[in-house]
Order: sequence, then structure tokens, then C-alpha cells
Amino acid sequence: MTNYKPDNWIVLKIPTALEASGFIYKVLGGWSGGYLDGDSWRMNSGIARVEEDNQYYYFYGHSGSCYQCNKESYGLRNNNYHIYESMKDKTILMDENTNWMELL
Repeated sequence: MTNYKPDNWIVLKIPTALEASGFIYKVLGGWSGGYLDGDSWRMNSGIARVEEDNQYYYFYGHSGSCYQCNKESYGLRNNNYHIYESMKDKTILMDENTNWMELL
């Protein structure tokens, strides 16, 4: 299993004909880079399961990856904003107050 720990993150609700519900939820994570490596982003394959502890949500993807997301780091920043902007007409940005444990 591949684990990712983004510096900030959001969840997108994306319409799809591949799911019976008509949509899929995906984590869009962002990492702040330094002088030499720059910012980066990654989107998971789709949320299949969610767990939590006191500090983190653990979003398990359909591909088997896990995104360990700090509860205090939900939101758009420079490292993921441009990706969201390019998709915003086709997606729904989930509210930060969403109960992630009841997402699926």
C-alpha cells in the first residue's frame, strides 16, 4: 500500500457513469515544495473507505493507497488551487464541515 501525507487537501465530488450513485469522491492533496523542488499535487483513485483518529482522516482509495490528511489542513492553497480551478466546472468542492465518516 502506498501512503501519502499531503500538506493540505480537499475532497471533490465528481460525476461519473462508472458508479451506481452517479458520482465518486476523490482527495486532491497538495504538497508545498522548496526552492529546488516546487509545489506538487496528487489526486487519489476515489475514496473507498474512511477512518480517523484524533488528528487525521485516513482516506483509502480504490487502488489501495491511503491519504493521511490532517484535520486542520483542509483547503485550497497554491499547490492544489490551479488543479481545482481547471476542474471546478465539472466537480463539486465538498464543504470542510462535511462528516467524512458518513461520506460513503
